Amino acid sequence: MQMFKDKRHVSAETQRLYAVFELLHTLADFVAAFSFLIGSILFLWKETEAAAIWLFIVGSVFFCLKPTLKLIREVKLASIGDTEDLAERYEP
Repeated sequence: MQMFKDKRHVSAETQRLYAVFELLHTLADFVAAFSFLIGSILFLWKETEAAAIWLFIVGSVFFCLKPTLKLIREVKLASIGDTEDLAERYEP
Protein backbone atom coordinates (compact mmCIF):
# COMPACT_ATOMS: atom_id res chain seq x y z
CA MET A 1 0.00 0.00 0.00
CA GLN A 2 1.30 3.42 -0.93
CA MET A 3 1.53 5.64 2.13
CA PHE A 4 1.42 8.99 0.33
CA LYS A 5 -0.54 9.68 -2.85
CA ASP A 6 1.16 11.71 -5.54
CA LYS A 7 -0.32 15.20 -5.31
CA ARG A 8 2.55 17.12 -6.90
CA HIS A 9 0.49 18.27 -9.90
CA VAL A 10 -2.66 19.40 -8.09
CA SER A 11 -1.79 23.12 -8.13
CA ALA A 12 1.10 25.52 -8.63
CA GLU A 13 1.53 25.70 -4.85
CA THR A 14 1.84 21.92 -4.47
CA GLN A 15 4.27 21.78 -7.41
CA ARG A 16 6.46 24.40 -5.73
CA LEU A 17 6.26 22.58 -2.40
CA TYR A 18 7.26 19.28 -4.01
CA ALA A 19 10.15 20.95 -5.82
CA VAL A 20 11.50 22.52 -2.63
CA PHE A 21 11.25 19.30 -0.64
CA GLU A 22 12.77 17.20 -3.44
CA LEU A 23 15.72 19.60 -3.50
CA LEU A 24 16.10 19.35 0.29
CA HIS A 25 15.82 15.56 0.11
CA THR A 26 18.55 15.38 -2.55
CA LEU A 27 20.76 17.76 -0.58
CA ALA A 28 20.35 15.56 2.51
CA ASP A 29 21.39 12.54 0.40
CA PHE A 30 24.56 14.28 -0.76
CA VAL A 31 25.55 15.57 2.68
CA ALA A 32 25.01 12.12 4.22
CA ALA A 33 26.89 10.31 1.46
CA PHE A 34 29.87 12.67 1.47
CA SER A 35 30.00 12.64 5.28
CA PHE A 36 30.24 8.85 5.26
CA LEU A 37 32.76 8.84 2.40
CA ILE A 38 35.08 11.39 3.99
CA GLY A 39 34.59 9.80 7.43
CA SER A 40 35.57 6.41 6.01
CA ILE A 41 38.75 7.87 4.52
CA LEU A 42 39.62 9.65 7.79
CA PHE A 43 39.38 6.33 9.65
CA LEU A 44 42.54 5.25 7.83
CA TRP A 45 44.66 7.34 10.19
CA LYS A 46 44.60 7.16 13.98
CA GLU A 47 44.94 10.94 14.41
CA THR A 48 41.78 11.67 12.38
CA GLU A 49 39.49 9.10 14.02
CA ALA A 50 37.62 11.70 16.08
CA ALA A 51 36.79 13.72 12.95
CA ALA A 52 35.70 10.50 11.23
CA ILE A 53 33.34 9.67 14.08
CA TRP A 54 31.80 13.15 13.92
CA LEU A 55 31.30 12.83 10.17
CA PHE A 56 29.51 9.50 10.69
CA ILE A 57 27.24 11.22 13.22
CA VAL A 58 26.54 14.07 10.78
CA GLY A 59 25.82 11.56 7.99
CA SER A 60 23.43 9.66 10.26
CA VAL A 61 21.57 12.85 11.16
CA PHE A 62 21.10 13.64 7.47
CA PHE A 63 19.88 10.10 6.75
CA CYS A 64 17.30 10.61 9.54
CA LEU A 65 16.36 13.96 8.04
CA LYS A 66 15.17 12.37 4.79
CA PRO A 67 11.98 10.69 6.12
CA THR A 68 11.41 13.71 8.35
CA LEU A 69 11.37 15.95 5.26
CA LYS A 70 8.86 13.65 3.59
CA LEU A 71 6.58 13.76 6.62
CA ILE A 72 6.81 17.55 6.86
CA ARG A 73 5.97 17.83 3.15
CA GLU A 74 2.86 15.67 3.58
CA VAL A 75 1.72 17.65 6.62
CA LYS A 76 2.16 20.89 4.66
CA LEU A 77 0.16 19.46 1.76
CA ALA A 78 -2.59 18.49 4.19
CA SER A 79 -2.59 22.00 5.64
CA ILE A 80 -2.99 23.47 2.15
CA GLY A 81 -6.33 21.72 1.94
CA ASP A 82 -5.41 18.28 0.66
CA THR A 83 -7.39 16.57 3.44
CA GLU A 84 -10.25 14.86 1.65
CA ASP A 85 -8.39 11.55 1.30
CA LEU A 86 -5.94 11.91 4.20
CA ALA A 87 -7.71 9.28 6.32
CA GLU A 88 -7.87 6.83 3.38
CA ARG A 89 -4.07 6.84 3.10
CA TYR A 90 -3.70 5.09 6.44
CA GLU A 91 -6.41 2.46 6.22
CA PRO A 92 -5.01 -1.08 6.58
